[in-house]
Amino acid sequence: MHYGSFDRMPVMHWAGWGETRQEWLQQGLNPDISEHEFLMASGMGAGISVNLDIYPLFEEKVLEETDSYRVIRQGDGVIAKHSKIQSVIPQYLDYVLKGQEGWDEFKKRLQPDPARIPSNLDEQICNCCASGLPVCINAGSLVGWIRNWMGVENLSYLCYDDRPLFREMVNTIADLVIWGFDQILPKITADAATSWEDICFRSGPLISPKIFAEAVVPAHRRISDRLRYYGVDLYSVDCDGYIDDLIPLWLEGGVNIMFPFEIGAWNADPMAARKKYGRQLRIFGGINKLELAKGKESIDAEIERRKPLMAEGGYIPLPDHLIIPGTKLSDYRYYLEKIRELRF
Repeated sequence: MHYGSFDRMPVMHWAGWGETRQEWLQQGLNPDISEHEFLMASGMGAGISVNLDIYPLFEEKVLEETDSYRVIRQGDGVIAKHSKIQSVIPQYLDYVLKGQEGWDEFKKRLQPDPARIPSNLDEQICNCCASGLPVCINAGSLVGWIRNWMGVENLSYLCYDDRPLFREMVNTIADLVIWGFDQILPKITADAATSWEDICFRSGPLISPKIFAEAVVPAHRRISDRLRYYGVDLYSVDCDGYIDDLIPLWLEGGVNIMFPFEIGAWNADPMAARKKYGRQLRIFGGINKLELAKGKESIDAEIERRKPLMAEGGYIPLPDHLIIPGTKLSDYRYYLEKIRELRF
């Protein structure tokens, strides 16, 4: 990630869909060991953090249940209909947080609290240091969590109807994230901070870039400034979808690693992004997961396509989302072996 000298790529495995794992179990995956051990691939990092979720959570309650679905009031206050028969996004029915309505309750649950610090923090620190993996600290989610808590439609109205309240929500989360850093980073040297958003879809972001620049980028900058105070200069965001319109704004806020750089129906191009933004931009991902399901010839072509970016540095190849059902275990192992064989 720092464009130093290297002779090979990290061989990393993220995860597949539940249905993919079921197929792989039928194809020889050993259920008695971890997927990482079976595949001889490392995880993306050793994570350590305080609890940055709403605390305490709302009481979870089943409101309705049939053979095919379950309606639940979740711990985040969202009432959602969950399928019991396949991995699909739930249907969101109602929310506790609807702008100003519910915010006072949420804000109370987004405050620093000693109970957020894990009781075995010292043990976690020792395990992270001994793992041999990059040590990553959680940097939360400035917009994605709000989107989850109130839904896309409510968030969309909020950004236009009550911009000050939206900024307050973002800054409340940022304050909590920074407090979390202060609990951990004096005790351990971290390699990177990782955040999650998922605020883009197939044609662009769910939030106006202008509003993002006004209300979110300053909070990212506060977070990245605190990270650099502790010597952490890598700050990643996990966001699916067409992220191009937000990349320059994340970079402005100090977020310098994009993951998983989904190729998608819009045919995103990691090489073009590097040419546009230079070495300030680092990427995890960018391997089209759909190509991995098409067999060895397609896998070879996909790896060949990304070799120039690998050779330059600041890039680690990973599938651009969960491994899809229909991807043969033998083909995925072939992909990992091809990455393992690369030398630079």
